[in-house]
Amino acid sequence: MPYRIILSFLIFGLFACTEPVDKQEPTEEDTTSPEIVTLTSQQITNGGIVTAVPLSQKLSTELSVNGSIDVPPQNIVSISFPFGGYLKNTQLLPGMRVSKGEVIGLMEDQSLVQIQQDYLMAVARQNYLKQDYERQKTLQENNVNSAKTFQQVESEYASQKVLVSGLAQKLKMIHVNPSSLNESNISSTVPIYSPINGFVSGVNVNIGKFVNPTDVLFELINPEDMHAALVVFEKDIAKVQKGQQVKVSLVDEPGKEYLCEVILVTRNVSENRTGIVHCHFEQMPKTLLPGMFLNAKIHLTVTNALTVPEEAVVRYGNKEYVFQEQSKTDFKLVPVQTGLRQNGHVQLIDSANTFSQKPIIVKNAYSILSKMKNTGD
Repeated sequence: MPYRIILSFLIFGLFACTEPVDKQEPTEEDTTSPEIVTLTSQQITNGGIVTAVPLSQKLSTELSVNGSIDVPPQNIVSISFPFGGYLKNTQLLPGMRVSKGEVIGLMEDQSLVQIQQDYLMAVARQNYLKQDYERQKTLQENNVNSAKTFQQVESEYASQKVLVSGLAQKLKMIHVNPSSLNESNISSTVPIYSPINGFVSGVNVNIGKFVNPTDVLFELINPEDMHAALVVFEKDIAKVQKGQQVKVSLVDEPGKEYLCEVILVTRNVSENRTGIVHCHFEQMPKTLLPGMFLNAKIHLTVTNALTVPEEAVVRYGNKEYVFQEQSKTDFKLVPVQTGLRQNGHVQLIDSANTFSQKPIIVKNAYSILSKMKNTGD
């Protein structure tokens, strides 16, 4: 019992003798903002720190797609022979260049002789009927012959002119000039001419083979109007409009881009939920061939944006920051919201901070972040 009384007095005396501790005044070092880093001129030089005011430039959202080189139907020509016959000669091979008016094949058949013969005989009869018509017309005017006789001759003459005209058109279809045809230049062979400047994409016959009028002998392509046909998914096709700029890169030239312009957007969607966007080359590559695979970026919208180089924006935690200059040696870590990214630049969405008025560290910003956070630790 006496021990407990003595212990109680000792505890009471300890608390009674304890004086309150005065609160310490904050030092100058404690008042420094943790968001500001101070560098010496030597540190700025050695660290390669570069500052610049954000630039205002146009940025666009991009849609990455794939596609191929296509040729419009009017630039693809299928060559056939309207009367059929045997292919006597050709030198064509797929990939060969041809010129408009160049002989690309030679056809031979007895039917070709027959149509030339029919035409010359029809012309001869037309000349006879013309003379008979003029004679009967004179007689009719003098009331020598009957009206029935004159009408019959007139009808035969008109019918013969129709026959001659029809045979002449058939000769023109096989490139035989009716006006220069006579009994001394009838030929069993006729040439086939190229109707365009281009190259051969297909040879479907061989020498000596008989072809029908519906058979395709050769396929030619005019390369002057080849364009990029891009495959766009259904969810994105509404964003694509005529006149938008497109950058195309070919598989065999991955580092080189060609500028194109959207000229047509299809208004239907295929079974695999895609649509086709047709683009015209501003300067067509010389190595372009139909069917070549390509990659493309469609520039959808253009926005005036305040931008800095991508290395100016640093990430710490789940946020993005830039170092904004407060003085020649002081830099403040400022949170930012970024937007579009293009060609190594990123958009700063300016809200409360006026980024356009103060320089920002645009080079080696991460080294400053490292110094700041290590010092804080």
